[in-house]
Amino acid sequence: MLRAALVIPAYNHGSRLAAVLADARQLGLPLFVVDDGSTDRTAALLAELASQPEYADLTVLRHAENRGKGAALKTAFSAVLAAGFDWALCMDADGQHRAADGSRLLAAAAASSVRPLVIGTRSGMAGEHVPWTSRAGRGFSNFWVWACGGPWLADTQSGFRLCPLPETLALDARSSRYQFEVEVLVRANWARLPLVEAPVSVVYQPKGERISHFRPWRDFCRNSAVFARLFFLNLWRR
Repeated sequence: MLRAALVIPAYNHGSRLAAVLADARQLGLPLFVVDDGSTDRTAALLAELASQPEYADLTVLRHAENRGKGAALKTAFSAVLAAGFDWALCMDADGQHRAADGSRLLAAAAASSVRPLVIGTRSGMAGEHVPWTSRAGRGFSNFWVWACGGPWLADTQSGFRLCPLPETLALDARSSRYQFEVEVLVRANWARLPLVEAPVSVVYQPKGERISHFRPWRDFCRNSAVFARLFFLNLWRR
């Protein structure tokens, strides 16, 4: 039995978060939610849910200001480890993941003879409501993770992951925003931390209903800067 907790970083996801947490409860794992400086009703919603008996296993962490998804994950990882769990099952707060698929990631880790980092490979990325930026970004990221000395994976941008905490924190990934997730994959391969893929489904809401903080030009520049740093670090380490 893995000592795992469920981690959800949230930033202005107040309209989706109640449904996401209700879905997440079916896994029966303690919940750790990081409110990363939200300015909508996220904080009020989490306070309301935390007061309810059915959410007795909900821990709410908060950043006073938005620091980015990577910073939120690192805050959660440290809290989960301090609470006595050594695995974090990570889900996004926008509703694109089905919590039931988390059992596939947990089963993949339990079946392994080592402690791997498990990535949920999303199927259905050619669906009607999947933005082209998500498809193109996945291909771009897959290539550059490999080019920087990481593994060749089918979905390097998936936020549905199971992370072994001491090993993941020891990678010392520097990125504080979305780029944290790809940097972890590169550094995991450098450190010979096993990486395993498990299939998961994906749900993209229609454009008018979707919550996304992705900004194509800004995030392309941030991704490129991180990949450039990792590329040259990989050359240096050889």
